[in-house]
Amino acid sequence: MTSVLVVDDAAFMRMMIKDILSKNDFNVVGEAANGQEAVEKYKELNPDIVTMDITMPEKDGIEALRDIKNINPNAKVIMCSAMGQQAMVIDAIQSGAKDFIVKPFQADRVIEALQKVANS
Repeated sequence: MTSVLVVDDAAFMRMMIKDILSKNDFNVVGEAANGQEAVEKYKELNPDIVTMDITMPEKDGIEALRDIKNINPNAKVIMCSAMGQQAMVIDAIQSGAKDFIVKPFQADRVIEALQKVANS
């Protein structure tokens, strides 16, 4: 079963993602509310995939992505962004993100992105 770390500063967003993933045979091993916490949890849990919100306090998702890529160049990170953050998404992909999901989430798109990345 693929292990996933869910990172978002909004608790209800984390809950939504966890709900979608747990119904589709993904194992949510942890969650983080900001980029700093995400990096610490990544080191501790070593998940197969990270879903990473872009806009967060303390350290944004792109900085956290870069830190995680420094820890493990093969890390699989999927960025989550709201509409209209295309420039940030491009920045994230250039920084090593494997894919991105746009909020509001569609469950099938979330699963499709994770399955694609899990099998890559």
